[in-house]
Amino acid sequence: MTKIKYLTAFAVSIFQRYPRLLAVISFMSGVASFFLINRQHKTGGVIAVVLIICWIWLMLENIVVDKINQHFAIKVPSTLLRYGTQLIHQESLFFVLPFFLITTTWDSGQAIFTGLLVVAALFSVIDPFYYRWLAARRLLFMAFHTLTLFIMLLTVLPIVLHLTTDQSYRYATVATVVLAIPTLFRLAAQSGRWASILRTGVLIASLAAVLWYGRLFVPPATLWLTQVHITSEKSEKNESSEGIKTLTDRALHSQGLYAFTAIRAPRGLNETVFHVWKHEGKEVDRIALSITGGRKDGYRTWTHKNNFPADSVGKWQIQVLTDAGQMIGVLRFTVTPEGKE
Repeated sequence: MTKIKYLTAFAVSIFQRYPRLLAVISFMSGVASFFLINRQHKTGGVIAVVLIICWIWLMLENIVVDKINQHFAIKVPSTLLRYGTQLIHQESLFFVLPFFLITTTWDSGQAIFTGLLVVAALFSVIDPFYYRWLAARRLLFMAFHTLTLFIMLLTVLPIVLHLTTDQSYRYATVATVVLAIPTLFRLAAQSGRWASILRTGVLIASLAAVLWYGRLFVPPATLWLTQVHITSEKSEKNESSEGIKTLTDRALHSQGLYAFTAIRAPRGLNETVFHVWKHEGKEVDRIALSITGGRKDGYRTWTHKNNFPADSVGKWQIQVLTDAGQMIGVLRFTVTPEGKE
């Protein structure tokens, strides 16, 4: 027991002396987990479970500390608790960051969300920003805390419980809102009883709406494209080709198009995704596909479209979406008038 206490004190002293060391370790553990999970190694899942345990501790922190003080007459310093909260925020943000960096479609609105995560991760390791700017503003700190919990759940639920992306997003939304209720109630408890209840209800509804309707800007943390191309022939062996970028309206109607995608997912994950064909921003077709996680090069699948509008000239997109509407990736091509290919 003495040895454990000594090692714990030594580790705490090291992190207090070099606070940014944890951020480096957290980021490396996230990178390691990404590749371990990518290779179906159980260690990545173990790291995710440890992260969940850390958050359970954070949720029960006040209760546990009160019990320790009550039964053992040991008062845990508030500075240690604040430092522990910061450590969990750092570990969570830098753990999930590699997942979101690889799964973000950077020429879409997802870049805004991932950029926000990068800023949040930096704030968690810069003490003046974390303590004087975030922690000193209750509403802002609550938003920071909620975001960190939400993205952690989005990442670990598919890994640990093999939930689909849609299920993970729904459960993460519900769990985040429920766990935020005590904090929201304290934020609203500055006025009369009924006014506080009304303000709390508004805050809860607002948080739920932001999380749910903001899903179009949130990358699917555990799904990403490894291969994409468009061809006029059904030949999955053409995967190394860049595929078709431009074709004429006549060729489009006479040959049709195949959209090939290879989607990487964790082992044990079964998912329904969609190829959504859009012309000049307007959806013209939505085709459902089933994928299974665990394949080294990604689960290869394709859709074939022959039925195109009479006027198909212009810019086309094939968005690869989850059942919840999160974008996994996008393929683009242009249709030109005859003779202008």
